[in-house]
Amino acid sequence: MSFYESDTIAAIATPPGEGGVGIVRISGPEVWSIADKIFCAMDGVPVSERPHGTFAYGRVLDGSGVEIDTGLALVMRAPKSYTREDVVEIQGHGGTVGMRRILRRVLEAGARLAEPGEFTKRAFLNGRIDLVQAEGICDLIRARSDRAASAAMEQMEGRLSEQFGGIYDAFLEVAANLETTLDFAEQELPESVLQGIMDRLDQTFGTLDALLNTWDEGRLLREGARVVILGRPNAGKSTLLNALLGYDRAIVSSVAGTTRDTIEEGFVLDGIPLRIIDTAGLRETDCAIEAEGIRRAEAHRQEAQLAIYLIDASQPLHPEDEARLRNLAPERSVVVLNKTDLGNQVSSFQFPVSGFKFQVSSFVETSLVSGKGISELKQAMARVLEQGADLQTPPHAVISERHRQLLVKAHHEAKQARDLLGVNVEENAVLASDHLRAALDFLGQVTGRIYHDELLENIFSRFCIGK
Repeated sequence: MSFYESDTIAAIATPPGEGGVGIVRISGPEVWSIADKIFCAMDGVPVSERPHGTFAYGRVLDGSGVEIDTGLALVMRAPKSYTREDVVEIQGHGGTVGMRRILRRVLEAGARLAEPGEFTKRAFLNGRIDLVQAEGICDLIRARSDRAASAAMEQMEGRLSEQFGGIYDAFLEVAANLETTLDFAEQELPESVLQGIMDRLDQTFGTLDALLNTWDEGRLLREGARVVILGRPNAGKSTLLNALLGYDRAIVSSVAGTTRDTIEEGFVLDGIPLRIIDTAGLRETDCAIEAEGIRRAEAHRQEAQLAIYLIDASQPLHPEDEARLRNLAPERSVVVLNKTDLGNQVSSFQFPVSGFKFQVSSFVETSLVSGKGISELKQAMARVLEQGADLQTPPHAVISERHRQLLVKAHHEAKQARDLLGVNVEENAVLASDHLRAALDFLGQVTGRIYHDELLENIFSRFCIGK
């Protein structure tokens, strides 16, 4: 039974703007009376009398019977709909004004405007999907690469939910078996029972750890990574940005200090959505505008997952380069020795910076004007970004930050139970059971077996209206 059984909701389900088709979605108990008020089928059969899975061509009418659009009415009867409620979708001509007119008419006829994600929220509350699958829908809508979309599809299909469910069932089994040991308070507990409980917990820890190990990949696919391009003026930063993007986004000039502010563009590398940031040349300056650009470059460096530092290798290494390089984190940086076509006075094998911690593999020699070294640079970037993530395997569902936090808490509680049982099962069985119940509570919040209003609000408020 729906939480919102007295409400019928409606929203525009297609993006705003011009388009060939626009959709207004209606879901709830009053959907048939609303549809009959606003839609007149050309064959004269009311929408309310049509079978599931059919559609009708007709006219959308305002309150006085004036036609405001023509299109289709799609009929989906409960429980064979997205929300498991009765649903009608009105397909009209795309366009912001036309869709708003149809939606306004639907609201006048008795529906209320849906909240963000409310259709998906009803799908969850009515048992169509669990919370993990609902988040997969949101991830698919927001996917910025093919790999992210494929991972989201796996999540929508329930692959991740199955793994969470397996862990939940294992903890539930252990908790039930542990409860039976309380009957042995005055007797010696059979060794096989205790060993079985321990083994089952240990197996589950392995599954938990495997899921937690997918978090780095999930973070990259969902959030992407910030990549900042740094270096002194005229090192080739803007040329690099253009080379990576494949078109001229930034102005390239031989005049030092051309880039004063940051330039940001999206780019996908090995399935990872990136935000690449070209910055002002790093040098001492008396120009207030240029100084602000340099300050912003430093701020982006601190926040970025990857820093690409460009050096003009045709000239001796500048002292400012030495100072800047020492501030970089080697594990999150790639050093580009550019302009090698003009000479090579800086080598990755004899890098003239004392105490420098970069490996030779962190250097890439390029001639950006000719395109030399771009492929090698992309490989080096991928190596840094993919640390802790296995992006060479086929796309698969991966956990989110919400999942990770709950799994870490569940793991901690289950480990507490395991440690207690390892000391003295007879004395600690009750306390260990409490820890396992806490672990089950955290796992239940992952899929929605256990939920509260704040949890649902946090998840579904991120959805767009109409989904």
